[in-house]
Amino acid sequence: MHKEYHKWYSPSMHRDMELRVYGHYGKPLIIIPTQGGSFHEAEDYHMINVLSLYINEGRIKVITVDSVDTDAWANENAAVHDRGNRHEQYNSYIMNEVIPFIGNHCNNPDIKVAITGSSMGAYHAANFFFRHPFVFDTVIAISGIYDLRLFIGDYVDETVYFNSPLRYLRNLNDEAILNQLRKNKIVIAVGQGAWEEEMIVDTNEMKAILEEKNVPAWIDFWGNDVDHDWTWWRVMLPYFVGKLF
Repeated sequence: MHKEYHKWYSPSMHRDMELRVYGHYGKPLIIIPTQGGSFHEAEDYHMINVLSLYINEGRIKVITVDSVDTDAWANENAAVHDRGNRHEQYNSYIMNEVIPFIGNHCNNPDIKVAITGSSMGAYHAANFFFRHPFVFDTVIAISGIYDLRLFIGDYVDETVYFNSPLRYLRNLNDEAILNQLRKNKIVIAVGQGAWEEEMIVDTNEMKAILEEKNVPAWIDFWGNDVDHDWTWWRVMLPYFVGKLF
């Protein structure tokens, strides 16, 4: 398998950021790591291995990035406002640095990008997708929460609101954005086993909101034996990738 390592100083994050690219060709698919995870997490936990068929066939080109959760939403030692500002820097890094990098790497600056993640990575994947539906045309969010209350309680400011998909989607009435979302591919999946309770609640709420907005989505509830764990995520992601690409 073709693999590349890239590192540069990020003006958005004010520090070095790293990523890997797997494959020569195919639909670019960003994998966001779990809470506090690194760009090599997907390889360390054998997710790249289970995706290797699709990578080697040129159906997808995988880009794995760092998270900044421990500096942002998961940083309990910082004020929520400061956490939100750090997340917005991460948003800038993905949109203004990683997306142009992918366009250049694919020799197509206008290429549409897919994004995925599990657990906290699913939150980020969904949030990037719904905030930027003209850049991302596919999301596969697995075992995610879609509101920040688990991290910050009931506190809400503008940054919290616009990074909580269940909040801003509920009030979304812009037909241009909704029509674009209706054209895109949306997969929201969750198990019904151990440690999935909060994720099931948010997935059900996401389902209700998208149905109300007439936005088609594949909302998939897996079995009672499907836990919030890598063992199942390594089954779920290849399954959806195989269906979509």
